[in-house]
Order: sequence, then structure tokens, then C-alpha cells
Amino acid sequence: QRRVVESGGGSVQPGGSLRLSCTASGDAFSTYCMGWFRQAPGKERQWLGAIDSDDVISSTHSVKGRFTIYQGDGKNTLYLHMNNLRPEDTAMYYCAADWSWSCVANSDQGYKYWGQGTQVTVSA
Repeated sequence: QRRVVESGGGSVQPGGSLRLSCTASGDAFSTYCMGWFRQAPGKERQWLGAIDSDDVISSTHSVKGRFTIYQGDGKNTLYLHMNNLRPEDTAMYYCAADWSWSCVANSDQGYKYWGQGTQVTVSA
């Protein structure tokens, strides 16, 4: 059974760092797309970045320079390293994955499998 699991969230002070991990499992084949999203209370889900079927990693401009997305040793592991965290980064962070060759890496509509989310809270 395919599943996606995130870990690594927590509470940090402004300026702090966190690394989130995501592992997709349950299929003998590697994923084609994996991505990171976040959703703050009262706001729409925001795409942060992803790795696509060509192993190209992209990310939203708003977090470039602070957030880094990179793949683990296995193709089914994706990390989100966050530096210089701000209170406005407080949100539930989700990882998504898809095993379809037609997945769309930069859209939440392009993923079939989602993790349960991990909370990130940034406050003094």
C-alpha cells in the first residue's frame, strides 16, 4: 500500500532552522514526482517546491534563499531544509508523491498520495 510520511516539524524561534523529511513507500518502483506544500490557518495551500520525473528540482521564488529541497539517497526520500525561519512560516507542512509518469510536480492537483502533515511553529 502506497503511503507518504513526513517528519521533522516542531517549534523554533525566529531565525532558527528545521529539516523536514519525507519518505514515500509501498511500491517497488520509484516515484515520479515528490513535492512539499504548506498551509497556514485560513490560507490556501501553497506549493513550496518539488522534484519532477526528470529529477529536476524547482521551488517557489518566495522561499528561495531560505528553503532548500533535495533528494535523499533513494529516489523516494525528499528533504526540505528551512533556514532563517520567520513567524509567517508557521503552517502545517505536507509532502506529496505520485508514481504516475504524468504527474505534475508544481501543482497540488498533480499528486495522488499525501502525508498527514507535520506542524512547524515559529515564535519567540
